[in-house]
Amino acid sequence: MTPETDRAHMVAALGLAARGLGRVAPNPAVGCVLVDPAGRVVGRGWTQPGGRPHAETEALARAGERARGATAYVTLEPCSHHGKTPPCADALIAAGVARVVVACADPDPRVCGRGLARLREAGIEVVEGLLAEEAWHLNRGFFLRLQAARPLVTLKLATSLDGRIALHDGTSQWITGPEARADGHRLRATHDAVLVGSGTALADDPALTCRLPGAAEPGPVRVVADGRLRLSRDSRLARTAREGPTWVVTTPAADPAHRAHLEAAGVRLLEVAPDGSGSPAPAALLSALAGAGLTRVLVEGGGRLAAAFLIDDLVDDLMIYRAPRVLGGDARPAVAALGLAGAAGLAAAPGFRLVARRRLGEDEATLLTRPARRPT
Repeated sequence: MTPETDRAHMVAALGLAARGLGRVAPNPAVGCVLVDPAGRVVGRGWTQPGGRPHAETEALARAGERARGATAYVTLEPCSHHGKTPPCADALIAAGVARVVVACADPDPRVCGRGLARLREAGIEVVEGLLAEEAWHLNRGFFLRLQAARPLVTLKLATSLDGRIALHDGTSQWITGPEARADGHRLRATHDAVLVGSGTALADDPALTCRLPGAAEPGPVRVVADGRLRLSRDSRLARTAREGPTWVVTTPAADPAHRAHLEAAGVRLLEVAPDGSGSPAPAALLSALAGAGLTRVLVEGGGRLAAAFLIDDLVDDLMIYRAPRVLGGDARPAVAALGLAGAAGLAAAPGFRLVARRRLGEDEATLLTRPARRPT
């Protein structure tokens, strides 16, 4: 295989891995391509919903005997431990694979180099590091959960040109057009959970579902940050809690009787320490979600929740859908006051790097990321 061929097959494996985003937590989204000695693709696989079967198992099942002597392109180090499925490293060895090209190592302490060592001990040629940065970026949520005890956070904002998300009376439907709203649902589909504050939940009574043709059910976990436990048991989220997972992150100050009502409706309650305002502290909230197995969280509103995550430097990606209209200074801002002042405040203001910009109908979608976010 030439370096160009290796790269092309790893690009294909990364594309397969991306199919699992938002569907495989707490596992990573992995892709695998098997190529026989003649250069023919004989098997493809990606991590299945719920995190299993794994990508290698899927690809090997499709290849059958054609896997013998093949090269396996895998976006993450094959696992080497017995969990709910046998080790993928052992499956590759048993299938007679001759060469394994891996994008990046798995930091999970149960693996962490052991999978690659097992392959080498079996006489299989192992190549590491091909498109490692791309593979790390794809599974940032998985890595952050292991190394920083929190999921990846994407903050989504749908705003006017002047950064407003609603009129002064709260009217917000619809600032952006149908193309941008559909893209927002696609974004939901790539995350394990959608998070809103209690103010947004009360004002909009949202469903927080992924309304796309063919979207996986039941969709992402619906999460409400609700320190005072104001979410009504008659809300759309509570009424549909048995149809799609619905969690409320609250604090020890929450009313026990109301807790019981929500739990009886099927809502899962997570209790964390409050911040100075009595709301769930962002870092504690993310730690609780990571402990519950989530790796990718989409924060959708409102302005105070967005500000809290930005102030604490907990936003990894920022997706802004901007409509070509101006709402004025009396409209509600996308981000509440950050308390920045003077040169010191300007220097401390969260900064992002442009990743991509797209036109969606009359609107514009801009994806930005925080620089230097890779855990060590």
